[in-house]
Amino acid sequence: MSRTADLEHVLGRSVSRETLERLEAFDAALLKWSSAINLIAKATRSESWSRHILDSAQLYPLAPTDFRHWCDLGAGGGLPGLVIACLTTEANPGARITLVESDARKAAFLATAARQLDLAVTVLRDRIEKVAPQRADILSARALAALPLLLDYAHRHLDPQGMALLPKGRNAAQEVEDARQSWHFDLEIMPSRADPEGAILVLRNLRPLDGTR
Repeated sequence: MSRTADLEHVLGRSVSRETLERLEAFDAALLKWSSAINLIAKATRSESWSRHILDSAQLYPLAPTDFRHWCDLGAGGGLPGLVIACLTTEANPGARITLVESDARKAAFLATAARQLDLAVTVLRDRIEKVAPQRADILSARALAALPLLLDYAHRHLDPQGMALLPKGRNAAQEVEDARQSWHFDLEIMPSRADPEGAILVLRNLRPLDGTR
C-alpha cells in the first residue's frame, strides 16, 4: 500500500495532503538527526515510516476528538509527540501539545523540528519528576519505562479524569500484573496495528492503592 493508504488504515479516516506532507517531512528530519543523535535505533531506520510514524499515529484515534491537552513524557525523537502534533494541527487545532524531555540534544531536535514543521508545541527540557504537574487529559509515553514506574510518572501529570495511552511490547501482560500491585486503574488493551507483538494500554481512573492522590 501507499503511505497515504497505510496512514489512513491506522487512523481509520482520510488524511489531507498537507498532513501527509508534514508527517513525511518529520520522518525525513528524524532520519537526518538520527545520524548524529540516537533518536531511533539504526536497525529500524530503513522502516521508520512503519516502525515509528505509523506506530505513533495509531494512538491518535484512541483519544477523544476534542482533547484539550496532550502530554508526551520522555518525548525523545518526537515519537509519538510530534506525530500527534502533526495530526492535531488540522484535526484539533485548539489543543495543546506538551513534550517533556530531559536530554538537551533531543529537546533541541524537538524544538527545531516543531519550528520547521510549524507545529504549536511546548518542549519542557527537564526531568519528568521535576516538571510541574501538567494535568493533561491525554498522556502518552513510548519506550520509556516499565509500567509500575511509568504510572508513577503518569499519576503526576495526568488529570484525574484523563486517559493514558501507553504502547507496550510482548511483556505487556506481565507489566500490567506488576503494576496492579501498587495501582488501581481501568484498563482496555488494544492490539497494535503496527506491531503484531505489541499492544496499546488504555488506562483511566489511575490512583495508587494506598489511597493517596
